[in-house]
Amino acid sequence: MSGVKTKLRKAKYAMKHDFLTIENVVLIAAIVLCLIWTFQSIKAMSRNWELSEKLTAERKELELLEIEVEAAELENEYYRSEEYQELMARRQLDKKLEGENMVVMPENSEEARNKYKSSTTEIVEKQYSNFEKWMMFLFPNY
Repeated sequence: MSGVKTKLRKAKYAMKHDFLTIENVVLIAAIVLCLIWTFQSIKAMSRNWELSEKLTAERKELELLEIEVEAAELENEYYRSEEYQELMARRQLDKKLEGENMVVMPENSEEARNKYKSSTTEIVEKQYSNFEKWMMFLFPNY
């Protein structure tokens, strides 16, 4: 039993005089403070980054809404213009200006519809070999 007490006393003495010196306590406190400071700094930087991303997204949304509002204002301005009112009067009410004559054009004949179809299909491109294509690419005057 006395051997255990002696060992405990020696351990207590070693702990008190070897490990819990002023220098070691200050060193441990500095390390703990550095860890706390580092953790808080990382936390603050993370929050700043998130807020920056949110701000960027909000600014983009604001710009988009401003563009939409501007487009709506221009559209309203167009609808109030005389040109639009005249165009709608012509389209919906079959109105016309004084001195204008209406000309009704006949439907296109089958020959007129197919006039350009046949000429475009007759064009046949010359097939070039891979070597010829490279030569034309590298030397345009080939």
